This record gives sequence, structure tokens and C-alpha cells, in this order.
Amino acid sequence: MAISHRIPADRGLTIRMFITGLLLVVLYAVVGGVLYAVGASIAIVLIVPLGLAFVQYWFSDKIALWGMKGHIVTPEQAPELHGIIDRLCALADMPKPRVAIADVDMPNAFATGRSPSNAVVCATRGIMRRLDEPELEAVLAHELSHVAHRDVAVMTIASFLGMVAGMVTRVMFYMGLFGGFGGGGGGRNNQSGQSLAAMEMAVLLFSVVVYAISFMLTMALSRYRELAADRSGAILTGRPSLLASALIKVTGDMGRIPTRDLRAAEHFNAFFFTPALTKGVSVSSLFSTHPPLQKRLDQLAKIEAELNRP
Repeated sequence: MAISHRIPADRGLTIRMFITGLLLVVLYAVVGGVLYAVGASIAIVLIVPLGLAFVQYWFSDKIALWGMKGHIVTPEQAPELHGIIDRLCALADMPKPRVAIADVDMPNAFATGRSPSNAVVCATRGIMRRLDEPELEAVLAHELSHVAHRDVAVMTIASFLGMVAGMVTRVMFYMGLFGGFGGGGGGRNNQSGQSLAAMEMAVLLFSVVVYAISFMLTMALSRYRELAADRSGAILTGRPSLLASALIKVTGDMGRIPTRDLRAAEHFNAFFFTPALTKGVSVSSLFSTHPPLQKRLDQLAKIEAELNRP
């Protein structure tokens, strides 16, 4: 349920958030059950993953800001940025989130926080320098839509649950449960050793499958929520063409950012206005957290036509 009267809840997004979260929780429970079945302690099965989830949920805003070299700014420190947020929040009839600036040249913006009352909307120095004020306003309307839709917290949890399955293999290596794959040991010469090796291989393959499924579920939610935020942000400002212009500028300038900086920011892609993708075809581009640029532009063009229809 959206917290803004001018940014209505997106039913499709709400349903997808619920289904994705439910399926990821089921996958997480299955992985925990497999770990327990192969002899992992209760600390590994429950305490460690849940402890990490707790830290990520409660400190997601601080983690994101720290990772992007961001810091909270006051109206005196960033009057223009606060002015835009004030206007949008008044227009949307929603509480004002905290405002932050990330001291990086990469043109981007993101919203984070476990709840609307704890939300932070952050713009980078790069996007503030490259966009005109109306275009920046359109981008921030997009980010405020994420806050209003409450999908920021869901993505924070979902992204963690998706990583749990990927951690299973490493945890088992650390705990010495993959000893059957090592080079020594006469255990391979007897039936029990062969059974243990087969079980370990099955767990490894299971972990890979679970990670792949959870990753695809998270990507499907992430892509839809970006389209939902584009729709709501464009309708809020009444100028979809401004958001389209900002998308084209930011995407074009992303190619001028050093590859090292893009790779350092890739793990925040699910929260960015546009993904930080390296040049050429890569794993990140093939499994992008965002829909293709043309799909976003086509949707905005359709909204523009609808708003201007007599």
C-alpha cells in the first residue's frame, strides 16, 4: 500500500512483491533444511543467516550510503536538492525522506531504507552536474515512488535471501563438509566415502539451482518495480518526456565512467535509477536488474501520449 495519495499503490507490484518474498522464504527454508540434513550446526542454519539479514535490514540505508560515499545533507548544505524534494513531497502528499548526496562522478540516484519513515533519497554529484533541474526532479520523483510503493525494504530483504543460496557452497567449504572432493583420503575407496561424495555433490548442485531460481525471481521483481516507479514518477510530475530525457543522458554518460568505478558499484544496481554496467556484453548486462532502456522509453512515450490526449 502506497503512503502517498498522489502515488497510488501498484497492484501488480504488490502482488509480485508478495509472491517473490514468499518464494524466496520457501527457498531459504529449503536450503536451511538441506544444510541441517548434511550435518551443519543450528548456528549455521539459523543464527548466522538470520543475523546477517537483521543487519542488512536495519542498516541497509547506512550500508548503501557508505558503499556509495554518500552522506546526509541539510537544507543549508544542499538547498537546491532539498527544494526539489520539498516540492515533490508536497505534490505527492507524502512525508519527506532524508536527503543525501554521494560524492561520486557516476550519474545515478537511489532510494534506500527499511521503511518510509526511515527512507533516504540520494543523488550523486555526477547526476546533479549532468542533468537540468527539471530532469533531476523527474529522476527524484522516480525515487520517491520507490519509497511510496514500499518496495525498497522488500528488495533489501529479497536481495539478501537470494544471496543465501549462493553462500551455501562457501559455508560448506569453510565447515569442511566438502572433504570428499579433496585429493586425499581413503574414504573414496569404500562405500561410505562414495556415498558422502555423492551427497556433497548433490548439495552443491542443489545450491546452484536454488541460487539461480532466487536470482531470477529477484530480477523479475526488480525490473517490474523500475517500470512501476517510472510510471508513478512520470504521472506525478506530469512530464514523462523529462524522465525519458534524463534516462537517455544518464545511460549515455554511464559509458564514460571508468570501468573500475562501475564494477565497484555493480552490487548496488538493484537500487539505482539506471544500472552501472561496464562497456560491452557482460554477465551484468545479460542479467540486468533493470528493463531495457528502450522498454522504459516506450512506456514513457505511451504515458506522454495519454496525458496529452484531448
